[in-house]
Amino acid sequence: QFATRVVSCRAAELRPEGGGDPVRGFHVVLEDTILFPEGGGQPDDRGLIGDVPVLRVTRRGPEALHFVPSALQPGVEVLLSLDWERRFDHMQQHSGQHLITAIAEQMFGFKTTSWELGRQRSLIELDTPSVTAEQVEALERSVNEKIRDRVPVTVRELEADDPEIETVRSRGLPDDHVGPVRIVDIEGIDSNMCCGTHVSNLSDLQVIKLLGTEKGKKNKTNLVFLAGNRVLKSIEQSHSTEKALTSLLKNGPGEHVEAVKRLQSSVKLLQKNNLNLLRDIAVLIARDFKSKPAPRQLFVLHRKEGDSEFMNIIANEIGTEETLLFLTVGDEKEAGLFLLAGPVEAVENLGPRVAELLEGKGAGKRGRFQGKASKMSCRGEVQALLEEFISHRSP
Repeated sequence: QFATRVVSCRAAELRPEGGGDPVRGFHVVLEDTILFPEGGGQPDDRGLIGDVPVLRVTRRGPEALHFVPSALQPGVEVLLSLDWERRFDHMQQHSGQHLITAIAEQMFGFKTTSWELGRQRSLIELDTPSVTAEQVEALERSVNEKIRDRVPVTVRELEADDPEIETVRSRGLPDDHVGPVRIVDIEGIDSNMCCGTHVSNLSDLQVIKLLGTEKGKKNKTNLVFLAGNRVLKSIEQSHSTEKALTSLLKNGPGEHVEAVKRLQSSVKLLQKNNLNLLRDIAVLIARDFKSKPAPRQLFVLHRKEGDSEFMNIIANEIGTEETLLFLTVGDEKEAGLFLLAGPVEAVENLGPRVAELLEGKGAGKRGRFQGKASKMSCRGEVQALLEEFISHRSP
């Protein structure tokens, strides 16, 4: 916690991280703050000003803008409270990134070009087209040795014109930077220009797990990692998943993969058999229709189980030169597929109207119009439209 004073409060809008309409609120500037504004690859802190929640903290020049949902009176003294769990997580990930970056460069010459502290995992972009599994393993082993060595992490400030600044690792200062330059040192390992929040000793990182690599931008590789409490949470999630699979598959964790493979093979075989049966049913439905003594101009069919091929087989078997067919598959109360087939001119005229009634989308050519329907419950309206069309067309 930290006691400070409100300097200014202005109306503002916040765009939610997940998208959506902007949230109306206020940007509050304080005399000083313990909440970190987002920047340098690190997300912002959260907390409370009094009992008012801080939803976002951003930087504007030397000022931190605290977005809050309700106004605060300028000049009033307030108690600022920090969300420590979020802060400590960010400290672990950020110090972990510094350590991984330094050791990756020392061991293999891989320079870090950028990094991202994500909600579940973090990424370090390395300036190399590839990293081998052996290199990842050696790097993980080395960074965890440094954690066990309990290496101190310290912060110092230098004047902007200090020649020592040229000796520290940096991606450059922001264009609007003013004042002293902040250096974060991992004793004997790394010296880096940084504005972020860090642990005071590598032992606070507990452990680092490198999850592997992903292809990055051109000739770059993304190294994925977890640090500290995130490793523990990941193990907990994996263990919960393992217990659930053990219960469902009725075998031990070492046999899970083989059991899933067997299930996948069984499902593929069942799907193949099901498709063959659907094709046979489609042919039988069409032959039954054609066997009727009096030819009908309209054929309507709905089936919960089926696909586009099922509907097209029926259309092929019945023939669409004389008959207008309206076929649908799927749950009556949910979305599904439809096919309108028949004389070319009739289908061209009726297809878009059928899609509209079913609140769906479709396309057609050569006497067939098919697509997705989001409102299968309107099939009756489509049938009425087609019956009306047939009655007007009949002599």
